[in-house]
Amino acid sequence: MKEILNEIRRPINISPSRKFLYSILLFIAGVILGLFSKMLDTIPSNTLPYFLEALDLNNFFSRMGIWIFLAMLISVYSKSPVRSAINVFLFFVGMVSSYYLYTILVAGFFPGAYMMIWIIMTCISPFIAFVCWYAKGKGSIAVLLSSIIFMFISRQAFAFGFWYFDIRYPLEFLLWIAMIFVLYQSSKQIMKVMTIGSLLYFLTSQINIFWGML
Repeated sequence: MKEILNEIRRPINISPSRKFLYSILLFIAGVILGLFSKMLDTIPSNTLPYFLEALDLNNFFSRMGIWIFLAMLISVYSKSPVRSAINVFLFFVGMVSSYYLYTILVAGFFPGAYMMIWIIMTCISPFIAFVCWYAKGKGSIAVLLSSIIFMFISRQAFAFGFWYFDIRYPLEFLLWIAMIFVLYQSSKQIMKVMTIGSLLYFLTSQINIFWGML
């Protein structure tokens, strides 16, 4: 099995000190982004600077698109599937912990249902990250994994119905474009990814996945 996986993408060894440093930095990044996201939730948008109000950052960070994108970014640029699992898990531990500690201790309420959803997602994130690491590999399995990532981020960026096809949020459309650059390896590869990913998007567009608010 190891040899089969190495044919898709081969891990790169780095020193223990670099592993520790990268993981700690990602945990801290998660803490900062979790606090920032929650602070945006508690500040009336009309009191923010105009450019922040225009960007609608409070809604942007309350949706799943940015977190899917960041998890994908951390995953595919980690040096191995194990490092990918550890890094994504620590990032979400930092983000979810800081977000809900602020919610409970500062904002003064306990959103048990939403918190449990995010705790479950944090617990399964290492397994998903381990698999997603191979999206930047070679062959049909890597193309399929990239296509699934494409589908999920497309679902956040676009709204599709019988008579319409719209961009949900301009910032998530920018994430969609950035995702293409991240997944790109060759013109032929990215065309396959976009074709299969678009087909998956249209096939699943009417299925209500659990994407909700933080």
